Amino acid sequence: MANIDARPGRIRPAPENFLTHEQIVAVKEGRRGFLRTAFVAASAAMAAPAVVQAAVQGDPAILELPSWSTTLGMPVAANPYGLPSRYERALQRRESPGLTRVGGSSVSFTPLQGLFGIITPSGLHFERHHQGWHDVDPARHRLMINGLVKTQAVFTMDDIMRLPSVSRIHFIECGANTGMEWGNVAVPTVQYSHGMLSCSEFTGVPLKEILDMCGADYKKGRYVLAEGADGSSMTRTIPMELIESGEVLVAYGMNGEMLRPENGYPLRLVVPGVQGVSWVKWLRRIEVGDQPWASKDEAVHYIDLMPDGQHRQYSSIQECKSVITTPSGGQLLLDKGFYNISGLAWSGRGKVTRVDVSTDGGINWRQARLETPVLSKASTRFNIDWVWDGKPAILQSRAVDDSGYVQPGYGQLRAARGTRSIYHNNAIQSWKVVESGEVSNVQVL
Repeated sequence: MANIDARPGRIRPAPENFLTHEQIVAVKEGRRGFLRTAFVAASAAMAAPAVVQAAVQGDPAILELPSWSTTLGMPVAANPYGLPSRYERALQRRESPGLTRVGGSSVSFTPLQGLFGIITPSGLHFERHHQGWHDVDPARHRLMINGLVKTQAVFTMDDIMRLPSVSRIHFIECGANTGMEWGNVAVPTVQYSHGMLSCSEFTGVPLKEILDMCGADYKKGRYVLAEGADGSSMTRTIPMELIESGEVLVAYGMNGEMLRPENGYPLRLVVPGVQGVSWVKWLRRIEVGDQPWASKDEAVHYIDLMPDGQHRQYSSIQECKSVITTPSGGQLLLDKGFYNISGLAWSGRGKVTRVDVSTDGGINWRQARLETPVLSKASTRFNIDWVWDGKPAILQSRAVDDSGYVQPGYGQLRAARGTRSIYHNNAIQSWKVVESGEVSNVQVL
């Protein structure tokens, strides 16, 4: 696999000059206890001149002022639109070589291994296009509402942006995320195995508010058809009950600014908890109807092939899922000692309530910390402390949501769904650590 950014520099052991193995083991007292131990140890080191002197001798560069400490820096607005440091250029979304024949109908994957918290920067948000993307002129873009409504209407962007708006944080996951892993291990890193996942703050108008303005018939009209303005005319059926909940947005904003062109600028649909293909980009039309449309991307694509040969259709909810992002495939543990195992969990049915982590391939499990905020249908960051003894290990995470659903292993998932699917793979991911510290992708049934 070409152009893999495994970010090994993100995996570092605890400083041996400050924490002993026994102190690290005190992590069992909880994170606060661990931080207290580290603070006491660091304070003791500061009070001991011999230890400080040893540290200086080990890294004398601390005594030399670099150029940036003795010269004038760049002026404000040197970059009118802020850019990452040049030292972070390797962190970028990447296309999997050979995945599709043309780039206009392909995927770029989010580098989950290098992100913190739950928000995906707009410039690293994954892409999935069926006929390429366009930078649409917002002055010419229109949204039509038709079908089972009293008043058919056409809205300009100015019309939509004058309406009361809301902002909400939600994950978006392609239905084919992790699809290459259905049969066996296929890709080396978490960027390629799970990188069709992002989480952002979206701003827009609840679709129900717009349908109310047009007098939608909610008794007969139990579905809407969302149509995009791209060359593939992407169309998807959305059940009306999702819209009536108020969660579905006609969105123009993402992470505090306008949508990026590759994410549907100037207007897209946001359907929390539902596979990304239903989040129609460059949204141009909403039609209210009394039955599903069975459009080409619902009748032929984005369906699940079951073991008995039948197709499962309209299976759009993204079930509870999690993945350890660090340590993960392609990375390297530099030495024995303390590590923070970190990852993401999400559920299309609500909130994640628990994540358990195993370091022995699922024999034993420990409950991880869920870092705030924990939001409905949004990514949740989890962390857990681990002291690696240098022996082989298999790292796994298992999420539970507030519906009581427990993320399945590959054995459970394949027993119900077989091995010929592409979509909706939410099985437990495993990362193998060997004595050298190298981390690779494995599957445990």
